[in-house]
This record gives sequence, C-alpha cells and structure tokens, in this order.
Amino acid sequence: MTDDAAPDLRASDADRERVAEILRDALAEGRLDMAEFEERLDATYKARTYGELAPITRDLPAGNGAAVPSVPSVSLHKEPAGQGSWAQRIVGGEGSSTWAVAVMSGFQRKGRWTVPRRFTCFAFWGGGEIDLREANFADREVEINCIAIMGGVEIVVPPGVEVVVQGIGIMGGFDHREEGVPGDPGAPRVVVTGFAFWGGVGVERKLPRAERQRLKEERRRQKLERGAGRRELDGSRHDLLGGDPHGLHDPHRRERD
Repeated sequence: MTDDAAPDLRASDADRERVAEILRDALAEGRLDMAEFEERLDATYKARTYGELAPITRDLPAGNGAAVPSVPSVSLHKEPAGQGSWAQRIVGGEGSSTWAVAVMSGFQRKGRWTVPRRFTCFAFWGGGEIDLREANFADREVEINCIAIMGGVEIVVPPGVEVVVQGIGIMGGFDHREEGVPGDPGAPRVVVTGFAFWGGVGVERKLPRAERQRLKEERRRQKLERGAGRRELDGSRHDLLGGDPHGLHDPHRRERD
C-alpha cells in the first residue's frame, strides 16, 4: 500500500486477490515456506482494510505498495464502504409490508422487501420468520413489534446492524444474544419490542446467502491451493533427494548413524 492511501478504508475482494497472488509467487520462488504462506494467506482473506493488507507483503518483491492500489485524495472524503452501502439501503418512504399474522400457521418476510418504520406481527400457535439480510429500510431506525402467544418469531439480521431488544416475556422470552454488538457506521438500528406468553422471539445474526456462498467457495479454493502447494513442495523435495524422499540412499547417512 502506498503512503497516500488511507489505511482505514475498506479493502475489496480484488485487493485481497492481488495480495494472494503475490503470496503464491513468493511460495513458488521459495521466498516463503508453506507454513508462512498459509498464515499470510489466511490473514489476507480476513483483512478488512488497506492497513491490514499492507504488512502482509511488505517484505516481498512487488509487495511494497503494488498489492494495494493508491487511493485518490478525493476518495478520502467519501463515506467508508460499509456506510455507503447502507446508505443505499435506507430508502425512506413506506414499507412494502407493515404487518403479518400466523394463527396455527406461519408467515415469512424475506428477500428484497422494505422494512417499515414499525412492523407488527402476531403468532398464535404458529411461527414467523422476518429476514432482514437483503431488505431495505424505510428509516435509519426501525421497530419490529412481536406478539407471540404459544408461538414463535425468528428475526434474522445481517452483520453490521445494531440490535436493541425491549420485549417482555411471561413463561416465554426474547433473545438478547445479539444485543450490544456495535453497528457499522450508517447502518440501521433494529429495535425489537413486544410480548411473549408461552412463546419466544429469537434474534440471529447471519451473513447474506451470497456472502456465505462466496466464503464457502473461498475456503474450497484455499484448500485446493494448500493441497497443490504441498504437492509442489513434496515434488521439489523428491527431486532434491534424487528420487529418495526419505533419504534412504544418502551417502552420509551411514556416517551419521
């Protein structure tokens, strides 16, 4: 990364791939051993900012600034990547759905929909799912009011969303596990209210499906790369020892033994 780039700006998938490519070249050239390669590659795909990416290749050829592009000065005044994406999802206006009812049945609100400023749902001997991972929001703060009588409601939120739970449970309860996790700058705030009697309201944080699939493919690719790297090292060792990987014909072995 260059000196004029902003270390706190979010890195893109393309930035991480450029760093990974330098690491692969370094492994093939013998500049890194397999343990170092795997450690740095893991850090690469976990890195969120340019500042976290830059040290990974700083001691490698083409890694001292070439892996992470310079950020034009104008971009320093723009919103961070997370805030910009959230700003696009806070659309204002009215929600596409403001209520849901499940009486000995079920309901779902998922996919592309707009969460209103206040969404009310009722579940009696039934259940409902409110999935916000791909949703837009009518306001920066939305309220989901849940009434669960011998039933349940599951609320799914994406990472980065702040959750506040204010519901009351009698012989039932509200899930507070996701409460207190700081939200991303500009991300919406979801306030869960309501009443549960012999029922429950759960809150779970999950990655969007596309992101989960991307990470799954990334782990699969890393596994294949590690396997290929090990085979390449084994082949190099085999050639170095003249086809005797265990050193059985080492002329100095007898002296050492």
